[in-house]
Order: sequence, then C-alpha cells, then structure tokens
Amino acid sequence: MGHNKLTRFAEVATFNNVFQPTGNLEEDKNFPLKGKWHEEYFKNNNPIVLELGCGKGEYTIGLARRFPNKNFIGMDIKGARLWRGAKTAFEEKMSNVAFVRNRIDFIEQYFGKDEVSEIWVPFSDPYPRKGKAEKRLVSASFVKRYRNLAKPGCIVHLKTDNEGLYQFCMEQVEEHKYPLLVNSDDVYNDAEKLGAERYALLTEIQTYYEKQFLKEGKKIHYVEFVI
Repeated sequence: MGHNKLTRFAEVATFNNVFQPTGNLEEDKNFPLKGKWHEEYFKNNNPIVLELGCGKGEYTIGLARRFPNKNFIGMDIKGARLWRGAKTAFEEKMSNVAFVRNRIDFIEQYFGKDEVSEIWVPFSDPYPRKGKAEKRLVSASFVKRYRNLAKPGCIVHLKTDNEGLYQFCMEQVEEHKYPLLVNSDDVYNDAEKLGAERYALLTEIQTYYEKQFLKEGKKIHYVEFVI
C-alpha cells in the first residue's frame, strides 16, 4: 500500500463524519446509529439520501451543497477514496453529510426500517462477466435489502457509462414492475426529456470516473425508478 493511502486511512479514522468497523469490515452488527441517524447524528428529521459505492463522494458532497434541508450519507468499501469526500465535508463543516465504510452487502446493519428516502448509484461496478448479475447494485437481491430500510416511495437513481448495466436496470424495472420515473440512454443530449432541474443534477455534478468517460466520448445513461 502506498504512503498516500496509508496517510489517508489514518486521517479518515480521525474524522467524526466517518463510521467504520474496528474489526473485520463486515462485522458491524451492533452499529449504534442504526435507526437513530436523525436524532443522534443529524439532529433533525430531514430526509436521508444514500450514495452507494460513493468513491470520492462527489454526489454526496454535490447534493448536500444543493439541498441543505436533506441529509446525505456516502457508503463505500475503499477508505482511501472515501477520504476525499469526508475531508471536504469535515473542512467545510457540512453538518448534513456522513460516510460509512463497508460493503453495500451489509447495508442493513447501518439503517433501520423507513430510515432512507432516496438512493443514488453513480457509476457502480457493472459486473459484466456472465453469472455476476446478482452483484449489480440494482439487482433484485439488492433492491430487497433497500426495501428493508427505505421509506415508501423511495427513489433509486442509477447513473452509468455501461450500456449493459443500463439495459439490465431497465429489464429489472420491467420485470419487477418498479414505477419508472424517467430514463435516458444519453444524458448529456437529453435535456428536454429530463427537465431542467434533473438535467442540472446529472450534468453539473460529475464523478471522477464520469469525467474520464466523457473524455473518451462515452455516453452516460440514467434510470430513475421507485422501489
């Protein structure tokens, strides 16, 4: 592990806006804020929005700046990546931001019933290899987990450069009859369909990977549905 990663791991441990297990990552079964994020961490009843596979936390931070009356939590397994968003939130004293370091598989250990209002999944691993579909964060197995912590009417936003993941998500929406709010196979050329506010969110907040994909001339896809 490089020196920068070690430094970031050490610094992340000092941030009061980052929560991670002290032992093995998956073992956090008695997480004290589960079901209590509103009263014990955010100190308000504002809606909680998750960014899953948050990486550097671009959407967690970008959305939190735009919507101060909502609370945002980024979740990712990579501590060195998560450091960037956590440090920004710490330095800017953003009281509506937090981060959780663990695999998304264990999301139910961190959030209680009806605790989450909205979920963003920007540029997650598409798991393109055959037989890996159940690992995609919009697969039925993950949606089942989300429903155990989501409020009725919870919206899921998928944003991806991967055509296969986009099509998979659309198939899931149809198969499981999730209400579809909007979809686009080319976000940056679909302003009229997406509407001004949604288009701004999807184009003005860009992840590190998205910037790389755009430089390569890739199309960005989007699906917004209710679980």
